[in-house]
Amino acid sequence: MTPQDQQDRAGRAGLLYGFAAYAFWGLVPLFWPLLEPAGAVEILAHRMVWSLVAVGLVLLALRRWSWIRPLLREPRRLGMIALAATVISINWGLYIWSVNSGHVVEAALGYFINPLVSIAFGVLLLRERLRPAQWAAVGVGAVAVAVLAVGYGKLPWIALTLAFSFATYSLAKKRVGLDGLESLAAETAVQFLPALGFLIWLGARGDSTFASEGAGHAALLASCGFVTALPLICFGASAVRLPLSTIGMLQYVAPTFQFALGITVFHETMPPERWAGFCLVWLALALLTWDALRTARRARRELADAAARAAALSATVEGGVVPEAGVLPEAGVLPEAGLVPETVISDVAIADAAVPDVAVSEAAVPDARPGSISGG
Repeated sequence: MTPQDQQDRAGRAGLLYGFAAYAFWGLVPLFWPLLEPAGAVEILAHRMVWSLVAVGLVLLALRRWSWIRPLLREPRRLGMIALAATVISINWGLYIWSVNSGHVVEAALGYFINPLVSIAFGVLLLRERLRPAQWAAVGVGAVAVAVLAVGYGKLPWIALTLAFSFATYSLAKKRVGLDGLESLAAETAVQFLPALGFLIWLGARGDSTFASEGAGHAALLASCGFVTALPLICFGASAVRLPLSTIGMLQYVAPTFQFALGITVFHETMPPERWAGFCLVWLALALLTWDALRTARRARRELADAAARAAALSATVEGGVVPEAGVLPEAGVLPEAGLVPETVISDVAIADAAVPDVAVSEAAVPDARPGSISGG
């Protein structure tokens, strides 16, 4: 098998893994109603407890424990993990409640607008400068929120809370710098004791459904760990095989599935003003995608030119000829400043491969959180 054949095979496998991960996240709204009559908080607590068990077993099988000691010696990273655990708890809990309360479409909206919120964070918190198309996308997104506020008769608070909590989660994970499984293990370790304490208290009051609703219900609650870990494992397998650009495109699979489920399975209403708001959101995302792809193409041309000039210079030097001053590569041998933003999450997720194809953690993609436990 030639190297090209191996690369093609890896690409196909990565695409299957990636689609499986995001499709799983997109279809997870079908799972949460199965856990009723358990309430959203009880489901959330079980998800925290059983997720640590599931991820711990995976890490044990893979013997990936070397990251724990260095992490414990860094209080700043531990603080970021605590912050990530807190905001993802809010995200998970609200998502479960919104699905079981008939707000699947608005929850999907939250993950659609997450890239726009990530860009806003880049400007406000990281002092990043936006290109005109990015400003246009943010502006269109703001208009969309206003239109949806009119349609709902109030601000779409579920969507905004999901988007802002997941953007905060992604930012915190970016600062931590752990891979997906390790990061989830650390976060659920923070969540574990409070969640277990809540479940024990709930059982002592006689309000727990874990033991009172039969073995099937208990098994479904315990499977929350599997539901959390499996798509993350698929995502990790995809991330090492695909360029970031492809992963960035795949992130829209999850909210698209959720949106479709909200309309076709949960029969949520979509009056004209909501359709108008969603169309504006999709327009904003199309602008982001177009701008990121255009920027990536320019970056590749700059890098190719730089490589050609460097090769010419190297050949000249090896030939024993000292190039004249005017022949030396210009200062622009590297891409122009600002051409490839360092930390704008939407560009990292959407841009065509402006960086080498390397293994990435889920924090590199708006996990989607997007996230990356996209879709709660």
